[in-house]
Amino acid sequence: MNRFQKETLKARLLKLATLKSTGAPADLALRFEISERSVKRMVKEIRDEGIEIRYSQSCRSYVTEKYYQ
Repeated sequence: MNRFQKETLKARLLKLATLKSTGAPADLALRFEISERSVKRMVKEIRDEGIEIRYSQSCRSYVTEKYYQ
């Protein structure tokens, strides 16, 4: 995966997190055709960039900070 593809996937992940529709990490990995570990690595990179994102058990999706409850 090149840098452009990675940044595109990170943008898609953030958009889906905003919509609360990423699904579980394994589901997201299937959707993006990457490993579950790669999904978790991208989430860590997004956090390192200063964006609050976490996995919500109740929503069964990654969510951005405005949806934390």
